[in-house]
Amino acid sequence: MSMPKTSLALVTGANRGIGFEVCRQLAMRGFIVILTARDEAKALVAADELNTAGRIEPLVLDVADGGSIARAGADVTEEFGYLDVLINNAAIHYDTWERVENADIDGAVKEAIATNLLGPWRMVQAFLPLLRKSRAARIVNVSSESGSLAHMGAGPPAYQVTKAALNALTRTLAGELKGAGILVNAVCPGWVATDMGGPGGRPVRDGAAGIVWAATLPDDGPTGGFFRDGKPLPW
Repeated sequence: MSMPKTSLALVTGANRGIGFEVCRQLAMRGFIVILTARDEAKALVAADELNTAGRIEPLVLDVADGGSIARAGADVTEEFGYLDVLINNAAIHYDTWERVENADIDGAVKEAIATNLLGPWRMVQAFLPLLRKSRAARIVNVSSESGSLAHMGAGPPAYQVTKAALNALTRTLAGELKGAGILVNAVCPGWVATDMGGPGGRPVRDGAAGIVWAATLPDDGPTGGFFRDGKPLPW
């Protein structure tokens, strides 16, 4: 009789901030956690810092680079052959310095689209075959209430437009995977004291906890939802 596999999670943009804390909390729950970062040295240092929490495996991954995603997918396939949780956390450009009328479309806007929207989309395409091998896979797209159309007004244009698009991707994918045993949700961690969020936000552990909640939902949990701290947010 084969032994049950240890649950395996992959977190993008995880060498610092919310992603780093999500790795900690999942490892403490017994997951093997693949901690990814664009820079190999930073991934190694972050994984070493978390070694007391559980098993953390560093992996180089740039979600804005399709080739990097393909290589990461091949590495995870070769070493593990399955995946239970994909957390699309990597994001850039909280562009408070620009407005729609003067936004740098060929700079910050394109970069935000590549990382905040196309990155998660490519990750899903690359890792769905491994997620389908899980008995109960979960996909968590780390979004923001900045992307809520119900509350949207003036704000960082590249960031909030790409987060709104990520929410749409979440809904679309959840609909496609309905009945497949793969729950797909978007989570806003709230205003958290990170490099992107700046000082004054709530503790990182609190923002990360809502992401971990979505990553560990029971089989009858919600899918196609938008949440903060386990409570629904308006789209």
